[in-house]
Amino acid sequence: MEMMTKAEREKVEQRLALLKANRPVISLRIAEARALGDLKENGDYHAAREQQGMEEAEIRRLEDRLAHAQVVEDGAGKGGDIVMLGSSVRIKDVEKGRVDTVKLVGEMSADPPEDYDEVTVSSPMGEALLKARVGEVIRVNAPRGVKRFEIVEIV
Repeated sequence: MEMMTKAEREKVEQRLALLKANRPVISLRIAEARALGDLKENGDYHAAREQQGMEEAEIRRLEDRLAHAQVVEDGAGKGGDIVMLGSSVRIKDVEKGRVDTVKLVGEMSADPPEDYDEVTVSSPMGEALLKARVGEVIRVNAPRGVKRFEIVEIV
């Protein structure tokens, strides 16, 4: 089961609605390209069919996500001392001393914000952050070894 905030669910629903609304447009492109004749060497026809296949796969993926998603309150942990989905967290790299702000999300945004980094719940960092407490040091199994971060604040 995937967890997502209400805002993330709304974005997924909007994306799904746009893809479904585009179905007639793609069908029309396919019909127009088919009317041009020989399908073996018809680039427009093959491009439209490929786009149709990719968009239908995306529709199925989004529908599945929505069907199996658990919606949680965005920022439910705000002001608390436990990291939850939707929480923005200030973390300190124990080794380097650098402090960064991350937000725990269900899925990365298409246009990520500049003032913080997004971390998905299913990533090694997200799994370590989820349900961590302020003051706790978490261990993240990163590709280049184990990293340790202190939970400084939930903002």
